[in-house]
Amino acid sequence: MEKNAKIYVAGHHGLVGSAIWQNLQQKGYTNLIGKSHRELDLLDAVAVRKFFDEERPEYVFLAAAFVGGIMANSIYRADFIYKNLQIQQNVIGESFRHNVKKLLFLGSTCIYPRDAEQPMKEDALLTSPLEYTNEPYAIAKIAGLKMCESFNLQYGTNYIAVMPTNLYGPNDNFDLKRSHVLPAMIRKIHLAHCLRNNDQKTVREDLNKRPVEGIDGNSSWEDIKGILCQYGITDREVKLWGTGTPLREFLWSEEMADASVFVMEKVDFKNTYTSNKDIRNCHINIGTGKEITIRELARLIIGTVGYEGNLTFDSSKPDGTMRKLTDPSKLHALGWHHQIEIEEGVKRLYDWYLKH
Repeated sequence: MEKNAKIYVAGHHGLVGSAIWQNLQQKGYTNLIGKSHRELDLLDAVAVRKFFDEERPEYVFLAAAFVGGIMANSIYRADFIYKNLQIQQNVIGESFRHNVKKLLFLGSTCIYPRDAEQPMKEDALLTSPLEYTNEPYAIAKIAGLKMCESFNLQYGTNYIAVMPTNLYGPNDNFDLKRSHVLPAMIRKIHLAHCLRNNDQKTVREDLNKRPVEGIDGNSSWEDIKGILCQYGITDREVKLWGTGTPLREFLWSEEMADASVFVMEKVDFKNTYTSNKDIRNCHINIGTGKEITIRELARLIIGTVGYEGNLTFDSSKPDGTMRKLTDPSKLHALGWHHQIEIEEGVKRLYDWYLKH
């Protein structure tokens, strides 16, 4: 990519998109385009076409998506498949119609089967059933990577699909209903710590920034305690979903951004496969190849926050996939490796949360 090339980052206010935007700026790219959801609804095909007609981007990072954790995936199943398919259809379709030179599509490792052999290589895709709780989202992301692969094979485009592991970092979503596991746990344990210390001021400040189901810092203390209790947060304990035994892999979002820009700069579609027969599974895993149990992660966060209350798990709630460890060897062979380990990352994210 040329430093003055026009680059569109779809989802540039999100967890990964904002990190990609910052990474591009740090590397000297000067002609970046970003539109908020209010400015451009990516579900609106007419609006997306008008945007591409007017802006004519040369490169596209498709980091926009409708995302969430296990609770959100269970509740909003139709939204997860419909909205993500629509976003992908519109952005990839207009990128093709407007001759975009290169596109990076961000998926998720939930595309892999529930019982995939661990660690998961790219060729595990579509070998057995998906995890039920996030099946709609996974199917949408599989469609997106296959759309990229198919355009490349039929039309000679240069669309690369990358599948990041669980991400966390600056600008993360800390909504108790819709967030992913790590930011949700940080907020729950932080609030439980404040309740245990009867720190009403900090709790109210937190809820003013991020209200929970209409309850904010101006609500009565009883209402505040009541809504937090519904999410397993009290002055005595913090209760998390599941058994605590599932293993998860986590990657710092700014490293995901660095890997994404690296792929756009250094990797072409022809570098993503080795056989010229039945070309498939051309996507690239982006991860650390390291994992931690949910219980161990909770203990790590507890130590970081300084929480001294009880930690319990509600085994009546789903665990989700028991293990999702990526094999990042394809990415390593292409020349990129992660640097930030989970202990440092948790501290960084908690510090960011307290400042924002």
